[in-house]
Amino acid sequence: MKNIIQYRIFKGDTQYVAEGLDLPVVTQGRTLDELARNIQEATELCLDGEDPADFGLAPSSPLLVNFELPRTFVHA
Repeated sequence: MKNIIQYRIFKGDTQYVAEGLDLPVVTQGRTLDELARNIQEATELCLDGEDPADFGLAPSSPLLVNFELPRTFVHA
């Protein structure tokens, strides 16, 4: 059973996007602060009335987000 709920964050065309790796959740926000609030709310809504064990999660799992940075190479 997992003790952490993971999200991957990346920059979309106009907003930041968070995609759940452990839950079927996708949300977005104009700023990272807004996105963090939206992740919290979306996670709570997804798990409302559900048994976290059905998702392979411990009862009070904290959130962990990974931010995807574009890969750039410098050619010498």
